[in-house]
Amino acid sequence: MNLNCPVCKKPIDQQAAESKTGETAFGAKEIDPSKGTRQFHEGVWYYFDTLNCRTKFTVSPQRYLAP
Repeated sequence: MNLNCPVCKKPIDQQAAESKTGETAFGAKEIDPSKGTRQFHEGVWYYFDTLNCRTKFTVSPQRYLAP
């Protein structure tokens, strides 16, 4: 499924952003952030094209969620 980053509006491939690239020593899933990343906010997963966009969203989510 293709989505758009709520910060910069660039398209994101949801499947690539969620794909497992490895595992930590404790069994947590590792992902490749260059393929996209995501964050859970108020019951919804939001997808971002870069870590920079995710950071901007984290600082001020309402700026990007306002209609």
